[in-house]
Amino acid sequence: MRIDKFFHTFFNDKIIFDNIVAEQIDRGYYKLPFQDTSHLDSLSRFSQKNIVVIGIGGSSLGTYAIYNFLGGDECYKQDKQLHFLESTDPLSLRAKLCKIDLEDSVFIVISKSGTTVETISIFKYIFSIVKISNKNCIVITEEDSKLNSFAKSLDIKNYPIDKDVGGRFSVLSHVGLVPLKLLGVDIDKVLDGARSIYNSFFNKEDYFYELLEKSRFMAENKDKYNINAIFSYSERLNGFNKWYVQLWGESLGKIDKNTIKRGLTPIGLLGPVDQHSFLQLIVEGKRDKTVTFIKIKDFKIDIKVPDISLPSLEDLDIVNNLNFSDLINMQADATIESVKNLKDIPIDIIEIDDVTPYTIGQLIFYYELLTSLVAQFIEIDAYDQPGVEFGKVILKNKLNNLNNI
Repeated sequence: MRIDKFFHTFFNDKIIFDNIVAEQIDRGYYKLPFQDTSHLDSLSRFSQKNIVVIGIGGSSLGTYAIYNFLGGDECYKQDKQLHFLESTDPLSLRAKLCKIDLEDSVFIVISKSGTTVETISIFKYIFSIVKISNKNCIVITEEDSKLNSFAKSLDIKNYPIDKDVGGRFSVLSHVGLVPLKLLGVDIDKVLDGARSIYNSFFNKEDYFYELLEKSRFMAENKDKYNINAIFSYSERLNGFNKWYVQLWGESLGKIDKNTIKRGLTPIGLLGPVDQHSFLQLIVEGKRDKTVTFIKIKDFKIDIKVPDISLPSLEDLDIVNNLNFSDLINMQADATIESVKNLKDIPIDIIEIDDVTPYTIGQLIFYYELLTSLVAQFIEIDAYDQPGVEFGKVILKNKLNNLNNI
């Protein structure tokens, strides 16, 4: 993964780096790239065609990001399909369940706390229509959660989430590794990619300078450029964009130690589609955005524009015989050049070598580390989410009041 940067700042980063080193004691996501995954080989006992993840937010978005990047059902075990049940929207829930053979499914119930209302509500519905046992169900939760107590009552295996691993930083834990392993993804390659970023940063190699420079710029310019857009030039990065929005928004939208409300607003865009919509706002709108362009260097697929002419469209024969992979990267380069020439919109470019478990592991850990660094610079806690918890408390109070009527 190569980064081209256009940020320019000059400050000593020793304190921030030391803080990140010290933070590893309490924040478990840093250790995830180094874990042994051999205990997951026992998952081979599940032979079901459908892998159904029941979870929301950090319990599903990271897994979907990797799954989407690697091609979804197009790749790996062709006889396996991965499904996500997240929302309590009854129309969506019914539509998804109609497409799944529930008798040929393994259900993975994921909730760090074990009491997530959406997740448990959906699982209750599944439980009412399918005979659930340790032969078709896996639980992923904290060891001391009520969900784990339920799992023990049915002798269902729990793959635990450590308390020091926050939900939105948990994709490289059992949360992501269990469903991906069942699908047939080489999860060790994913961890190898993450580990390469970790080692480069903490050994003060290339990514040490890249990440510190980028996070420092964003922190120092948080009031002027408080919107951070990712412009991803591949549909395979749509899931990553969604994961990034949660990671960035929930981690950095906080009240700092001086009771000042902070926040960097994440936006996930797809090129070339959003060239025809959001790009107009970037180019001629208010100068309050940074833009990170993400490209894939080698798509490893040879599909060309046919060498044919269409009546009245002969002017567009200039694209004949052009690989679609070259075309999309030319579109990216043209957009990058047009924005770069304006000189007042900060941009950087991430070029992913190819579409592999290793490269998505790199990208995931790069953004987790970037998030932690920005949080250090703006002096907030990246790992709590009191704004989200308020809503959860209110919902549970409403449900309790409803039951008392």
